[in-house]
Amino acid sequence: MLRVGLTGGIGAGKTTVARLFAERGVPVFDADEVARRLTEPGQPAFGEIMHAFGTGLLTADGTLDRAALRRLVFTDPEARHRLEAIVHPKVYSALEHWLQGTVAPYCLLSIPLLLESGRLDLVDRVLVVDCPETLQIERVMRRSGLSEAEVRAIIATQVSRAERLAKADDLVVNAGTLDALVRAVEALDQKYRALAAGLTNPGQSRQWRESETRSEDHAGAEVAAPPASSFLSSVSQD
Repeated sequence: MLRVGLTGGIGAGKTTVARLFAERGVPVFDADEVARRLTEPGQPAFGEIMHAFGTGLLTADGTLDRAALRRLVFTDPEARHRLEAIVHPKVYSALEHWLQGTVAPYCLLSIPLLLESGRLDLVDRVLVVDCPETLQIERVMRRSGLSEAEVRAIIATQVSRAERLAKADDLVVNAGTLDALVRAVEALDQKYRALAAGLTNPGQSRQWRESETRSEDHAGAEVAAPPASSFLSSVSQD
């Protein structure tokens, strides 16, 4: 089964892209959603987070105050590393279990911090969702109520846009209409099914990065690109 890693900066539109793939029958592993479930009351990660950061991160109803946690981890690198040490291993374990039970030509692994975590070994191809930084900031401010400074602080914890684009095997620029995004996903779905049909062993696709041209879907228009060489958080990173 071909594994496509979906990633991109906060506000790029990864959740929408993942949903469009799911609507086409593609199995999708959503690392952020799994992380959210793992940090609910009664789950092992919840108790570990309380032990590490204290009950000051609880809301009145006894659930995790995700907004407060987000402010903490994006202003304190040590706190972010502690949180990742608690959550990441559990998400990776859930991913392995999910993969064992998933049968399909290809699957989509939506891992926001795929590049930051250095876990490219998990995937055969990297699909990056991108948009201009100004649009990225505008989207996050509108949906989350964060200030521009807070959004920029989050962006600063992620790999640079240039580095992300350099690692992409496939690229969707989400700066146009939803219809254009649908067309881009349709084209990539056809491409991945064709690649999966020619996959003779699990490691073969990793070699394609050395010889293939990268496909770029700019608002739904696929164009040729020069050859390309070629996590995760309990706080939403889309």
